[in-house]
Amino acid sequence: MTLEQLGWTAREAEAFEPFATRGLRPARVIVGYGAAFRVYVDGEETLAEVSGRLRHDARTRRDLPAVGDWVAVRRNATGARATIQAILPRKSVFSRKAAGQETVEQMLAANVDTAFLVSGLDRDYNLRRIERYLAMTRESGAVAVIVLNKADLVDDVPDRVREVTAIAGGAPVHAISSKLREGLEALTPYLRPGQTVALLGSSGVGKSTLINQLLGVDRQVTCEVREADQRGRHTTTYRELVPLPSGALLIDTPGMRELQLWDADEGVQEAFDDIAELAAGCHFSDCRHDTEPRCAVKQAVDEARLSAERLANYHKLQAELAALAARQDVLARQGEKKKVRAIHRAIRRLPAKGSS
Repeated sequence: MTLEQLGWTAREAEAFEPFATRGLRPARVIVGYGAAFRVYVDGEETLAEVSGRLRHDARTRRDLPAVGDWVAVRRNATGARATIQAILPRKSVFSRKAAGQETVEQMLAANVDTAFLVSGLDRDYNLRRIERYLAMTRESGAVAVIVLNKADLVDDVPDRVREVTAIAGGAPVHAISSKLREGLEALTPYLRPGQTVALLGSSGVGKSTLINQLLGVDRQVTCEVREADQRGRHTTTYRELVPLPSGALLIDTPGMRELQLWDADEGVQEAFDDIAELAAGCHFSDCRHDTEPRCAVKQAVDEARLSAERLANYHKLQAELAALAARQDVLARQGEKKKVRAIHRAIRRLPAKGSS
């Protein structure tokens, strides 16, 4: 594949100019294995690792490569391996808080043009989860497209589409059945040559089946969902950028049992722009739409112009982000204290003035 087929544009060419003078080569990260990566460089795939300097200078996980990144690499003498020396500026970034108790950002994908937010229309259907994915996508900088899969399993598809459209904030909504290949033509306009599309969704929504249909081959292993709770097992274990017959590039991501947002304040505001518009009519400029009097948002709920569940989810996401920010502040202060203690220890190890 050429750079252009991988999505290379004048934007990337301009950003790469300083690295070209150093003898580095442009490459795109196509697979992430944790500490190791597979990149496409000079028309072929090769394994790559992050240079010691880039790893040392990284302050957060965001400063390290992710699938979809454009990077500057130096190939070894045989060309069998490469070292990632730098990451080119990204046009979009998908990340979340890593699952579990640790306050760490997990990078999902970079330089995505369009995100297919895949939700099942079976018992996995959840408006509040779709709102959460929309907030993450708005924050990323990519374009959101909501894909309602498994339309063959329900009878009220038009009603579900109307419900999702009401919370989508203008994002397109398409109902499909990837298993029966119904409605897939609606996705064609987003799969143009050089465009990068990411598939995001929880386990069991049918992403692997959809990928197989888009590829035209059974490349991804598929698993039936559990009958008890309609949840699936992870069939994708790592993120990977895959070329499609249309010329588009697809980033598949493992199904997420939970999606906790990371630094998505603007994304939440954009995903709930209807609440922001209503808030302009609140009596208090700092109204939290909770117990304050003369609240235009609560009035909209009372008059059934806004669902109570949507407002509750807005409050939930706001509280989640506030708690995350508080933990980040604590960790930042702890990090500064460690640096100060390290400096003091280094000073104490210096020889006393005048000693031989």
